[in-house]
Amino acid sequence: MQLPTRALGSTGINVSCLGLGTVKFGRNQDVKYPQGFTLPEDTEIERLLGQARDLGINLLDTAPAYGSSEQRLGRLLREREKWVIATKVGEQFLSGKSVFDFNADQVQLSIERSLRNLATDYLDLVLIHSDGNDLAILESSDCLETLLKLKEKGLLRAIGMSTKTVEGGIRAAELSDAVMVTYNPGHRQEESVIDKAAELGKGVLIKKALNSGHLSTGGSHSAADDLAFSLNKQGVSSVIVGTINPGHLQANAEAALAAGE
Repeated sequence: MQLPTRALGSTGINVSCLGLGTVKFGRNQDVKYPQGFTLPEDTEIERLLGQARDLGINLLDTAPAYGSSEQRLGRLLREREKWVIATKVGEQFLSGKSVFDFNADQVQLSIERSLRNLATDYLDLVLIHSDGNDLAILESSDCLETLLKLKEKGLLRAIGMSTKTVEGGIRAAELSDAVMVTYNPGHRQEESVIDKAAELGKGVLIKKALNSGHLSTGGSHSAADDLAFSLNKQGVSSVIVGTINPGHLQANAEAALAAGE
């Protein structure tokens, strides 16, 4: 079984239609999942990454805010060139709480740290990790400008934003290569962002397609239905679903494959 890939907008990057989110690789404090969990052992992560690769998943989503996720991926990931790694800037998880900083110096330091943590000399996609003030970050901070400069240097292949507002999502689609938006049957407010991004030829990643483990109430009744809902939306490049459960990963991949048939 091999999941199909889709173009990430006009970046020249092809991503599997299902991406693996890695929050649970490194953080189990102050998370919004319905049940608590223990962080996996290295051997469990290695097996899960091998399973993902065998299923045709090439997209990994991480972030400095995901605790030790970047460090663990850097230590455990094999064949770096076969993976598309998306990470973020702007948010860290320090002493049990999120800390946001979008200043140029901090963005630069964050990228340098991610490169070290992930044991790589380039990042495929870097998203601004919004605190909710999407437009202010894009238009009143030097975060985007700093990322553009780093992209020009070849350290980043593509840049974008993980947004929380419709206005911010549309502006991010206009100014960058890709957006990450929330989209599921119970949350359709950001559909116009997907449409705008598709119109502009920009990449679209979907977060919370399964509503962080809480099945949506918009008419779907299963994880497979919710995945199909997001994957079948025109313009969507990939749906990011986080898991450390091999059975869930297999089921998600089967659902994603069925959605594309």
